[in-house]
Amino acid sequence: MDARYIPISPPAERGGRGEGLPAYVSNGLIGLRVRENPLNAGMCMVSGFVGEHHEFRVEAAVASPYPLSGDIALDGRWASDRTGVVEAVDQAYDFETAELTSRLTVTIGDVRADVEVVTFASRTHPTVACQEIVVTVSAACALELRLDTGRDGVRGRPLERRLDTPGEDTPVCDGSLLWESEGGLGRCGIALRTDAPEGAERSQSPSDTDGPVATTYRLQARTGRRYRFTQLASLVPDVMHQQPQRQAVRMIAAAGELGFDELRRRNRACWRDLWRGRIRLVGAERKWQAMADAAFFYLNTSVHSASPSSTSIYGLAGWWDYHYYYGHVMWDVDAFAAPVLTLLQPDAARAMLEYRSRGLRAARDNAKMQGRLGLQFPWEAGASAGEEATPGGAAAAVREDHISLHVARAFAYYADATGDAQFLREKAWPVLCGVADWFADRVEQTRGGFALRDGGGPAERAETDDNDAMTLMAARVILARAAEAATTVGLPPRASWARVAQGLQLPMRSDGVIAAHDGYRTDEEKGATPSPLMGLFPFWADIDEATALRTLRFYLDLWRDYVGSPMLPALYGTWAAWAGDRALSLELLEEGYAKYQFGRFQQTLEYRLDKVPGGVASGPFFANMGGFLSGLLMGFPGLNLTSGDPQTWPARPVVLPEGWTAIECDRLWVRGEAMTLRAEQGASRAELASRT
Repeated sequence: MDARYIPISPPAERGGRGEGLPAYVSNGLIGLRVRENPLNAGMCMVSGFVGEHHEFRVEAAVASPYPLSGDIALDGRWASDRTGVVEAVDQAYDFETAELTSRLTVTIGDVRADVEVVTFASRTHPTVACQEIVVTVSAACALELRLDTGRDGVRGRPLERRLDTPGEDTPVCDGSLLWESEGGLGRCGIALRTDAPEGAERSQSPSDTDGPVATTYRLQARTGRRYRFTQLASLVPDVMHQQPQRQAVRMIAAAGELGFDELRRRNRACWRDLWRGRIRLVGAERKWQAMADAAFFYLNTSVHSASPSSTSIYGLAGWWDYHYYYGHVMWDVDAFAAPVLTLLQPDAARAMLEYRSRGLRAARDNAKMQGRLGLQFPWEAGASAGEEATPGGAAAAVREDHISLHVARAFAYYADATGDAQFLREKAWPVLCGVADWFADRVEQTRGGFALRDGGGPAERAETDDNDAMTLMAARVILARAAEAATTVGLPPRASWARVAQGLQLPMRSDGVIAAHDGYRTDEEKGATPSPLMGLFPFWADIDEATALRTLRFYLDLWRDYVGSPMLPALYGTWAAWAGDRALSLELLEEGYAKYQFGRFQQTLEYRLDKVPGGVASGPFFANMGGFLSGLLMGFPGLNLTSGDPQTWPARPVVLPEGWTAIECDRLWVRGEAMTLRAEQGASRAELASRT
């Protein structure tokens, strides 16, 4: 592989993880939290599989049984029955291939087993997770390995467990399980297939109808010889099939015919292709390239064209000590992840948008329940039907008016980047039209124009405010884009859209700075929130240069009171560059992004733990990573994607963080073809060119 496309993988981790998060392995349909001993069940999430949250009783993404768990025995003594016999040696994550390799030792009596486990989630067979286990023993012994679908701590119940394959004389796999979540909101089908060295004795427990699907292998192991076992598991959510357990069997049968090695080869080929879009930071310190590679990896590994329910703010990662956001699909994903993926992995970006399209009825009903026209997308959308699923009274869900505008922008961005006229007509137009109708109905007519009363912006303050500036700037952009789309599809734009857009007056301070909202004060709750800067980027609102510069400098001066919070700090580096301050840009990349990384395998957290005493490490957090990547691909290069000629997209001089000389990417997908990007420090415009 060309060295330009080989990412920097994180350093191997030795021993136990302490306070760090477990490794996260995903392909966008399946997400695994893999422990240092991968045979101990971690956590498994499946896109679209939901249940009722045990405390708040709302629809939530929930864990399924862990499909790749197991246990090892030496001379009849099982490791799980003994304390201290398993020692984690090290764990290494290869971002180039998306393979996690874990090494451990099991010492029972006078025999030690060295165990190496390779885990990955297949991109070519997205319902399938794969694991290889190689065991070497220090002395001759009876070696047993139990491979199963563990469910310790998983809420729900088995509805069906089969070791046979209906209609077949010989089972095509070890067995299947139909699992129902707590509250009965969702079902997940799981099928397991295992393989062992020739001559190993195989046994199962047919009478254990409520237990996991499990297979035990036993053989007489010799000193120094390598014994290889493999596990393949297919997981299918009921949003994709009415009989998910039967479909899981079909999927595992197809995967089993290929086998672990071929699945591994094909998965590596997929990742080789994805890494052709690697973002290279020329002249930057190595740590920045490593962070760019990590963000690229976690974002791309968590989405897939096969995903039925977009992705959550943590992708398909969860853990037992943090569960807020409940796997809901939130505006942060539309704002920060979908645009980046549109350029890097457009098929996956389209799947994210198709989830929103599937939820149009829910968005329309949500608007109706607020007494409004059009589409009002939920603050926290459930994975199954896109309905509002925020727990409790959720007052913020009603007043966060900017949410629908981010969703509409993601659709417009995809239509403009791909040039897909059919998508614009069938998918983007209904969203743009519905959101424009909603906003025009949401505002209140005043003597001087239109006002947005009793709303709120990304600061998420306890009090409502009038005329949130970011929302107004975003609305102007979306109303204009809706009118343009109407003309494109052959319909007249509604006159109300232009009237409202022209009648929106931004709140202004006496010093010529755009205020966050009417009556804004820097000493109010969350007064340092730089939300108006989102109107400049990524929305590219039409603001005169002098006002934009004053506004940039004003909110950048408040950064010390805001970093540590999620989302917007990742954009500080871009905003400082737009203000022309390269030194500040580099400093704010450090403060607003780099210091959010914590623990094992470069996982970016939601909050900076040094700013939130007693906080729980939760990540990888997509808004922060997506904001960082948005800056690298669009912010620093100054790309303003429109429906016009891509050669017009580079729209401002290139200013990069101090020490950086260029940002390069050899494959962005634009209008159906691969294009290259080069943004060189000091250039009047970035260069976007066809690879041919």
